[in-house]
Amino acid sequence: MNLEQIREYCISKKDVEETTPFGPDILVFKVKEKAFLLTGFDNDPVQFNVKCDPEIAIDLRERYDCVIPGYHMNKKHWNTIVMDGKVSPKLVKQWIDHSYDLILASMTKKVKVKLVKSKSAKRK
Repeated sequence: MNLEQIREYCISKKDVEETTPFGPDILVFKVKEKAFLLTGFDNDPVQFNVKCDPEIAIDLRERYDCVIPGYHMNKKHWNTIVMDGKVSPKLVKQWIDHSYDLILASMTKKVKVKLVKSKSAKRK
């Protein structure tokens, strides 16, 4: 996957906003103001950080050379994925989904209720 494909996948998710809070070189995808994916515009190869359950993070790092501890992030909770072409786009999307879902799960009940209401309103 290239950067544009990653971007399109992220913004297709519900309530996601695309921001550059760290300057023009770093793209951050947030759900309800909490980051779930960060990437640089100029990385070659493309690489990005995603949140990950700590036990799963260790397993992924052991199984895949392209998964390393999160660059400039809490290495217990974040992985950096280097897009070296050795893993399928389907697997990359699963890792992005996992990060997004972890962020949603960490939200307060009040925010979750608002998300459910906004999803219901969009279906009508």
